[in-house]
Amino acid sequence: MMKCDPVTGACLLSDLDEKAAAPLQKIRSDLVVRYIGDPMCSWCWGISPAVREVADFCEAEGIEFSMTMGGLRAGGGDPWSSAFKEFLRNEWQHIAQATGQPFGYTLLDAPNFTYDTEPACRAVVAVQLLQERKKLKSFTALNFFAATQRNFYVDGKDPKVVHFYKGICESLDLDFDEFRGIFESPEARQAVGREFVQCRQWGVRSFPTLLLERNQVRSTLAVGFVKAEKVLSRLRQAVAY
Repeated sequence: MMKCDPVTGACLLSDLDEKAAAPLQKIRSDLVVRYIGDPMCSWCWGISPAVREVADFCEAEGIEFSMTMGGLRAGGGDPWSSAFKEFLRNEWQHIAQATGQPFGYTLLDAPNFTYDTEPACRAVVAVQLLQERKKLKSFTALNFFAATQRNFYVDGKDPKVVHFYKGICESLDLDFDEFRGIFESPEARQAVGREFVQCRQWGVRSFPTLLLERNQVRSTLAVGFVKAEKVLSRLRQAVAY
């Protein structure tokens, strides 16, 4: 069963076989903030407003902000049983109380659902590829990530279905057909697989995780749910260093 820790506010990673505008002019070229998460990780939805504040701080300070998809439940796992749905209901209610983030529960009425997070992660990677190629607005991929979370957690829609993303693309002025072509491509499947492996190579085993990379040496900013000010305080110290 999926493991989410109510104390630390982190969802533990399942096992996996190892198989914008112009780019920011970095004032601090030695620093990178790396966010490792999954659109279908419930604590990642809980921390979403704080992540946005961190991203905005990075943009203001000229620090690169990077997202890596973790593949929390890539391929699925637990059967869609009454016990699993009750686990999710309790978990989501707890996160709503702890973070103030909204949750809908209509998904839990579905007779069948496969909790496979790979397609949602791949969708974000597809937008990252688009953002890089077409020099889209800053944080287009981050906005897409947050909208995907809302569509899933609040509206109860299925991220494995490509039309799940149509309204999100329209809201962000992305060409849906272009997005779909990348989303369904071998390139996107390979790219998201590389991100899953990368997060494990970094030693990340739970989401959300925020890392601070200084001259290619990484340290932990936060693991699990944390309020924005705590992370920003650490970042301000790093910028002043």
